[in-house]
Amino acid sequence: MPSNGQSKTELSDQDLELISLLQWAPRITWGEAAEILDAHPTTLAGRWEKLRSSGAAWITAQVNLNDPRNLLSFQEISCDAQQWDRVVEELVAMPEVLSVEAFGREPDLGLTVVSRDLQSLSRIIEEKISRVQGIVKIHNMISTKLHRAGDKWRLDRLSDEQRAAAQAWVKAEQESLPVSSTPLSEDQRPVIEALMLDGRASAAEIARTTGLHPATARRYLHKVLASGLLSIRCDLIQRFSATPITAQWFTRLDANQHEAAAEALSHDPRTRVVTSITGRANLMVVMWLRSVGEILEAERAIQSAVSGIEIQETVVSLRPIKRMGWVLGTEGHVGKKFVSPQLHLS
Repeated sequence: MPSNGQSKTELSDQDLELISLLQWAPRITWGEAAEILDAHPTTLAGRWEKLRSSGAAWITAQVNLNDPRNLLSFQEISCDAQQWDRVVEELVAMPEVLSVEAFGREPDLGLTVVSRDLQSLSRIIEEKISRVQGIVKIHNMISTKLHRAGDKWRLDRLSDEQRAAAQAWVKAEQESLPVSSTPLSEDQRPVIEALMLDGRASAAEIARTTGLHPATARRYLHKVLASGLLSIRCDLIQRFSATPITAQWFTRLDANQHEAAAEALSHDPRTRVVTSITGRANLMVVMWLRSVGEILEAERAIQSAVSGIEIQETVVSLRPIKRMGWVLGTEGHVGKKFVSPQLHLS
């Protein structure tokens, strides 16, 4: 599990190249990775362990936010400044709250929440979030269509040949997984939680940590990976990406244009998230930028790529506090604390 490392040492080109490969193929074997990166497997394994243990990068199993069993929503939270720490601590501890961002203006916080349906979302807001002492206002937006999620964002440090090799490995791995007609059950939940802690966990490692028989762990692992319920993703500390600024735009666009807009914006390497939402704004766009000064240029790029789009509001994140269950330190490093996200198996 990542430590609370706060080292400000920059990552090497080799580190970034390895992370880039793992973004394309998070569970690739070190032998296959060595062939793609022209390195020794032991060297790559050691380099990754150093990145992981320092909290600079990590691999986790993310809840598949496009799965119909999940309802994705976003909450903007305004709170009493004197109780900000309390509010953050309680929101971070909620398994339904996947991510928390600190904003630079009111509202003070942005939440990404996953629930089963509208009824369960209502309960989360009314019985949990709204009861946190210090919260004074909640604005809820429901994602009606997630066009692009953060797990699709890439550092892009690979050549075309290397990227093609990584994609070929992923395709072969997926095709090798046994097809099962039975849904996941509570029996497989320990495997899911193990993958959330370490997306590269092997069947042998899962057997050791869960107490499952090795053959059972292997069978369950293959079943979980083939289910489509999870997305394995490699993340890194944002400042190491050379794009330390998160900006999001709330926009308005004819509903018939949303799919085409998302496709056009996906060609901009800065784009992290594009989602249709409910409310006065009906399309949200999130990008990682090199500087605050790049915000205006990014807005021009959005308007150039999507004809007729109306930008209603621009919001800048001061820092991420929690990302897909992982609690981040003030330097952005992953800490030891992990809050297992809520996951619906049926």
